[in-house]
Formats: sequence, C-alpha cells, structure tokens
Amino acid sequence: MKKLLCLVLALVMSLMCVSVMAEGAAKKVGISMPTQSLERWNRDGEYLKQQFEAAGYETILTYSDNKNDQQVNDIDNMLSQNVDLLIIAAIDGDGLNTVMDRAAEEGVPVISYDRLIGNDAVSYYVSFDNYTVGTLQGKFVEAALDLANAGDKTFNMEFTAGDPADNNAGYFFNGAFDVLKGYIEAGTIKVVSGQTEFQQVATAQWNTDTALNRASNLLASYYADGTVLDAWLCSNDSTAAGVAQAIESDYAGDNAVIVTGQDGDIANLRNIVDGKQTMTVYKNVANEAIVTLEVAKAILEGAEVGEALIANFGGIECAFDTTSYFTSEGHFTPSFLLVPTVVTKDNLDYLVDTGLYAMGDDGYLIAK
Repeated sequence: MKKLLCLVLALVMSLMCVSVMAEGAAKKVGISMPTQSLERWNRDGEYLKQQFEAAGYETILTYSDNKNDQQVNDIDNMLSQNVDLLIIAAIDGDGLNTVMDRAAEEGVPVISYDRLIGNDAVSYYVSFDNYTVGTLQGKFVEAALDLANAGDKTFNMEFTAGDPADNNAGYFFNGAFDVLKGYIEAGTIKVVSGQTEFQQVATAQWNTDTALNRASNLLASYYADGTVLDAWLCSNDSTAAGVAQAIESDYAGDNAVIVTGQDGDIANLRNIVDGKQTMTVYKNVANEAIVTLEVAKAILEGAEVGEALIANFGGIECAFDTTSYFTSEGHFTPSFLLVPTVVTKDNLDYLVDTGLYAMGDDGYLIAK
C-alpha cells in the first residue's frame, strides 16, 4: 500500500512538472529588429535574446534588412508561430498597421522597442528619452563654443538628422535644435547652407554614405572658399561617421570641427580618440534589454505595469511617462524612458565601467 502511494505521488509530481514545463514553453517572445547593417541593432537583438532566454522564454529573433515589407512578413510569421508577445524596433513607425491590427485581433501585446510604432496596438514603449538625446547634443555644442558668452563672435555650423521613417529622428533633431535656435535667430550661429528644417537635413535609413555625400556637397558648395566650419551636429554615429569622413577629405580648414553623435559604435569611439568626432550620446542597450524583459514579464504574468515596476530594474535610471508619446491623437502610450549619457575622450572609462567595453592596448575601446 505504501509502495502504491509512493508511485501515485511520484506520478502526480511528474505530471505537475510536465505541466509547469509546458506552461513555460508556451511563453514565446518574438523580437523584430530593423537591420544588421548598423552595429547598435546587432547589439540590441543579441542582448534581448540573451536576457529572454536566460529568463526561460523561447525567443524568435529576426532582422529585416531595413525593408518594411520584410519586417511585416517577419512579424506575420511570428504571429503564425503563436508568439505570446512581440518586441518590435520598427523600420517605419507608420508602416506596420496591417500586422499590428492582426496582433491586436489575436490579443498579442506589443512592446514598441526604442522606436515608437504609430498604431494603438502598442501596449508599452521602452526607449531612451529621445528628446533628451538631442538636448544633450545641443547643449554640448553650446558649451563647447561657449555660445552664452559669445558676444559679437559668430560660429558656422551644419546639421545632419536621421531617417524620416524613424519616429525618434524628429525627437533627436528637435531636442538639439531647440537648444540652438535662439543662437541661430540671434546670428551667433550661422547655418551657412541655410538648411535648418528636419526634412532638409534628414538621412534615409541613417546611411553613412548618404550622410557622407551630402556633407561633401555642402563643404564643396559653402566652405571651399575658406569659410570656417565650427561644428556639425549629427544625430547619431552612423551619420557622424560619414560627416567626419567628408570633413577629413573635403574641408580645407585647419581648425578642429565639433562633431556630435549617438550610440557608442566602435568605429566612432575610435574617431573620438583620434579627434575626428567630439562626442557621442551613449544609450546602454543592455540596460534597455533588462527594462524590456521586466516589462514583458509583468505583461505575461498579468501583473500591474506602471511606475512601481521601476523597482525591479536593478537601479537602472528610468522614468515612467504617460504623456509624452502617443500612437494616435489622444491615445498616449505608457513609456519607460531610460537616461542617456554624454561620452567624450575624457570619460571613456565610463563605457569600460558598464562591463560592455574593454580598453585595448592600443588605447581604443573594443566591445566585449
């Protein structure tokens, strides 16, 4: 009798374990990244995959080669594979409506990752404070040129913004421009090309060669006569790489030109050491992945998702915002916004301290 009872208990325990395993296996997360052609998206995708798999979730990770139709197909396939949650960094924030509507119909929650998708199917938005990214770039230029104390002195500069299809690009540009527009209006800053509107300075797909070609044309058209270039505000590192290359090859001036960036790409960090780029706004995407995981866990477990969740982020500096980002008129998206950091040649150790970079023997940072 005792033996029979033990067998029954063992069977019950076995069935309970199978049930728990099946429940865990049912939690499948689809991660859709825009491209592998930019270093940062490779890092984002891998950090997210690692975090979710370590937490016991099954993951599907795709990259869509900067093709919106491909991203639609990728997400469609994930839905057909019965994912429980989608994490999407959109190529075109307004180009996913059909597949987002399908996700809503099937009750699949969506975390809009880093770039906000313009569809009300988005459950939550996890990103950095993108307006602040631009503000930090603008304030860096303001301080580096000491614009507040310029008096009658004037400075020449240009702008290069990001992809018009990327919702973030406008926030980056506006954050920077709002810092500097008063100086432009006062004549302290002169944008020699006259190109101060976002659409005039935007760069499709954040492409380095596109930024390079535009910068070369502007230098040939407006600076070949010896006009001094003091600063070039670039919204991210891939565009800054193109601008820095153009300045090196096509600018005849002997002054150091301030060049801003964003992301902390390895090649750009080398340029910062070499003096070809002045700063980058660093967004710790490993932290962004941690925040995304905690938000996802709360969603999948039916827990409350709000400001109190920040306590689970392990000390990561983050704000819960319900009024800044919207997917349609009057429909605001609850957002978790991380805080970015300015990195220059003088504080590269900050990146080493994150544990994501190491300092090579040659004085250049390498990714770990």
